[in-house]
Amino acid sequence: MITYITIGAVVLIAFWLLAIYNSLVTLRNRVREAWSQIEVQLKRRSSLIPNLVEAVKGYAKHEKQVFENVTKARSAMLGAKSPHEAAEADNMLTGALKSLFAVAEAYPNLRASENFKELQEEISDTETKVAASRQFYNTNVLDLNNSLETVPSAWVGSMFGFKKEEFFKAAESEKADIKVNF
Repeated sequence: MITYITIGAVVLIAFWLLAIYNSLVTLRNRVREAWSQIEVQLKRRSSLIPNLVEAVKGYAKHEKQVFENVTKARSAMLGAKSPHEAAEADNMLTGALKSLFAVAEAYPNLRASENFKELQEEISDTETKVAASRQFYNTNVLDLNNSLETVPSAWVGSMFGFKKEEFFKAAESEKADIKVNF
């Protein structure tokens, strides 16, 4: 009788460990899938940038520094390997795009160009998708990290080498108040 109880307890513990392990694997895979969605949107934005630059170049030939900054930022974005690197490159690209749009403001014919308007709308749409993807990623990271910090899944996670993930963070400049003047 004691043998059956011992075997039953071992089987229950094994199923319990298996259930926790499987939930951690599911959470980790959700984080990976969410990260891939961010990458898809960042690559989409990155592929729109050369078209935007070409549209502006014809009007603003003397704005060489702005074009170089956009190109550097785009390269950094394409070369990012981790959420931290991608966040830094994304912040650099956001700043470069702000400069590019500021240059475009000085050229009324460019702003009126249908091609430029479409590119601006595409980039705006992509920015919205990037923001939603970041939020989805951070929600999944939160779920995984919470599981890895709470008992008993923390024990199982450490036994099987699960690691906490880092959040996709906004730059300090994006947190600053925006001043509107009328």
